[in-house]
Amino acid sequence: MNLSEFNYELPEELIAQTPIKKRDESRLMILNRKEQTIEHKKFKEIIEYLQPGDVLVRNNTKVIPARLYGKKETGANVEFLLLNNIENDIWEAIVRPGNKLHVGTKVIFGDGMLEANILEILPGGTRKVEFKYQGIFNEILDKIGLMPLPPYIHETLKEKDRYQTVYAKYEGSAAAPTAGLHFTPELLKKIEEKGIEIANVTLHVGIGTFRPVKEQTIEEHKMHSEHFYIKKEDVEKINKAKKEGRRVIAVGTTSCRVLESISDENTGMVKEIEDDTEIFIYPGYKFKCIDGLITNFHLPESTLLMLVSALAGKDYIMRAYKEAVKEKYRFFSFGDAMFIN
Repeated sequence: MNLSEFNYELPEELIAQTPIKKRDESRLMILNRKEQTIEHKKFKEIIEYLQPGDVLVRNNTKVIPARLYGKKETGANVEFLLLNNIENDIWEAIVRPGNKLHVGTKVIFGDGMLEANILEILPGGTRKVEFKYQGIFNEILDKIGLMPLPPYIHETLKEKDRYQTVYAKYEGSAAAPTAGLHFTPELLKKIEEKGIEIANVTLHVGIGTFRPVKEQTIEEHKMHSEHFYIKKEDVEKINKAKKEGRRVIAVGTTSCRVLESISDENTGMVKEIEDDTEIFIYPGYKFKCIDGLITNFHLPESTLLMLVSALAGKDYIMRAYKEAVKEKYRFFSFGDAMFIN
């Protein structure tokens, strides 16, 4: 398939720069695959489209304040974006200016609260860096780090927790699983009271999620790798639902990618595992586990737009996106949501 097939016109003013005041007041587009219909609702009304016995599978990763601004010993300004924790205090990071940060360079952050030494230049130009500090690393990050907002967001985020889901638990993401940003504790309580089960996976979202597809033939694109795990109790909930013919609905493309990476080709059953996934889902893919997906509106020509096209059909998705532009939905990370069922 050609990359241009996944392009669409998006006015810049529809790219949401700030989160909506109340999470579940965002708009919600409902796509019914069987009827090929499009409905317009508020996110809190999603409960009307969820059935008792459904299992909602959400990603409970937590975004770390991974953007750091510091200085070299010479006084020159430096920016780090932490990508993943390799081991102990050694991290992979994107660094700027890259041509000035050689092996052996030392960088100071937060007036000496944190020091970094560049150990190695990795393939792709990222750096392996080792940090030195007194105290607890994550507490220091909370004090001096900034949320690693996507490159299309130019406004400053006033409240850090608005780039976290209300159920974020395990630290390690460089980006939020944004479909989950719409849920409030009150809405989750109502969902459970209706008889809908909630299961969790943990996938630490990498910055690769924002990297564009460069190959004109999409099948030639190589996906970035992301680390995930799923616990026994969550596996049991999902497998019981599959056995009983109940729906499994992924909250976000990250949850979807975990479930489709670990599910049995014939039964859709999943297993308890910790692993990495490079799964690339595009039209033609046969879904094994999920029956529905809650997601945001994705970038033109992105792998995420290809994933939702695989689930709902490309023509239907492109029609829905055209409708979203016409109806002035808010797009991307802080934007509105879609439920494909």
